[in-house]
Amino acid sequence: MKKPNPSSASAGSRTKPVAYAVGGLLMVAGALLFVTRWAAAPWLFIGGALLFGGAQLADRYRGNSFVVRRLRRQQMLAAILLVMTGVLMLALSHNEWVVCLLVAAVIELYTSFRIPHEMEKS
Repeated sequence: MKKPNPSSASAGSRTKPVAYAVGGLLMVAGALLFVTRWAAAPWLFIGGALLFGGAQLADRYRGNSFVVRRLRRQQMLAAILLVMTGVLMLALSHNEWVVCLLVAAVIELYTSFRIPHEMEKS
């Protein structure tokens, strides 16, 4: 009987934190570079938002807690809002995108504290 390769099972667990970190750094860099009016800054932000949101989407919840499921849906909404922020950076000429970024950041912050708390309870 063939033994499972432990390194192949942990490869997926290593890519999510890297995707979170790289996505977060790209979003911060894109937002900061937008101030300089660099044309590629919104694309940098969108790429980071897609990486960050993709990592969140890949991080599945398989439990039965209604509260955690609701919080995960809110987290997905925040990921969509982050991508929408990048689109607003491209479409609008002023800083209206900051409002969308603020809403997404507040939702992300809220869910990042509430999900572990709810997982401990169940």
